Amino acid sequence: MNSNPKELYVWIWLPDEIEPVVAGRLAANGRTYIFNYGRSYLERHNAIPIYDAELPLTSGAIPLIAGLTIPGCLRDAAPDAWGRRVILNKRFGKTASQIDPGSIDELSYLIDSGSDRIGALDFQLSPTEYIARLATGAPLEELIKAAELIEKGVPLTPELAEALQHGTSIGGARPKALVECDRHKYIAKFSTSTDLYSVVKAEFIAMRLAAMAGLHVAAVKLLNVAGKDVLMVERFDRVATPAGWQRKGLISALTMLQLDEMMARYASYHDLANLVRQRFAMAPETLRELFSRIVFNVLIGNTDDHARNHAAFWNGRMLQLTPAYDICPQSRTGRTASQAMLMSDNQNSSQITTCLKAAPHFLLHEAEAIRVIEGQIRCIEENWSMVCDEADLSKIDRNLMWRNQVLNPFAFENLEGGSLKELAKKYS
Repeated sequence: MNSNPKELYVWIWLPDEIEPVVAGRLAANGRTYIFNYGRSYLERHNAIPIYDAELPLTSGAIPLIAGLTIPGCLRDAAPDAWGRRVILNKRFGKTASQIDPGSIDELSYLIDSGSDRIGALDFQLSPTEYIARLATGAPLEELIKAAELIEKGVPLTPELAEALQHGTSIGGARPKALVECDRHKYIAKFSTSTDLYSVVKAEFIAMRLAAMAGLHVAAVKLLNVAGKDVLMVERFDRVATPAGWQRKGLISALTMLQLDEMMARYASYHDLANLVRQRFAMAPETLRELFSRIVFNVLIGNTDDHARNHAAFWNGRMLQLTPAYDICPQSRTGRTASQAMLMSDNQNSSQITTCLKAAPHFLLHEAEAIRVIEGQIRCIEENWSMVCDEADLSKIDRNLMWRNQVLNPFAFENLEGGSLKELAKKYS
């Protein structure tokens, strides 16, 4: 482990390249972290800004956006809750559960996490020599065992710690690891001891139904390893070539909206739609896709649609929406539910009426929006049983999800007029 570095060097895989180059330096400055590009990088003919809205190609220290402590496009490459738990376990062993994750500085998390992180960046102690922090491939059985020990607060053996550390830079709070097989890279997601239903299968079902409904989503498959369910999500930020792996730059919606975790509650789909119109390739198609994802999240019961669960590819010039990921029905007990991002007029109620109010932001007339909604409902109804059979979902979990998370009556309250009134009668 590297103890509290004061500066790190940011390395980047430029578009269509298989080897990284050093882009610049990230240095601690009190409680903030300041980046500046290296002169050699600025002189490259193919240099691109890491993200021009935050880190334009300019010499000298680049001021932070107001309210941020680190450039968001660099924070996007840092580990989230699960990765930080793994790092703390490796650092502190049995006492890891007593350590405040916020007491470790951001540079330590960046350098202690694996190099095969989401997007096209990595972090090094050296500006001249790139040494990847990669683990040898570990069987899924070992990775599952390691994740279970982390949950229990048990220190890992050096071998298990190395295997699991490889995936520490992947975002999210649930146990996961990175796996490569047959020239494909996957994020393997595991169940937890606290799951009240089969969350892994629920996410598989939601992702499969989303694809059937016409959404652009990451490819998934479901495995059973040593009696445990494992969701394999194919990575879309990697491109296999005969010469090696290319990496695609990614920017989260949180960064695009110039927010961090402390300000995430202010993230809105309306603001994201405005940004799509200004900066995205294929803006009209992207707006329709984004609206369709909002509707599907409401219908499937995914209220964890926060701004880190939306992202765009960045090639140095334009943004392009990535496939959807992390679509998973969430537990709910009360009648009402809310989405993680605001939709329209500071409303985030998980209802079709809220979606319809937001439709104009996505350049959709009401009739078009209704067609999207009706098509998704029809797809979910027609394919629910088949996809549940595919996942071998138990009858108990099916009954728990159907009309609770999936097509919950609250989503259809207050619908009036025409076909929407019929929907309200059918589902309320």
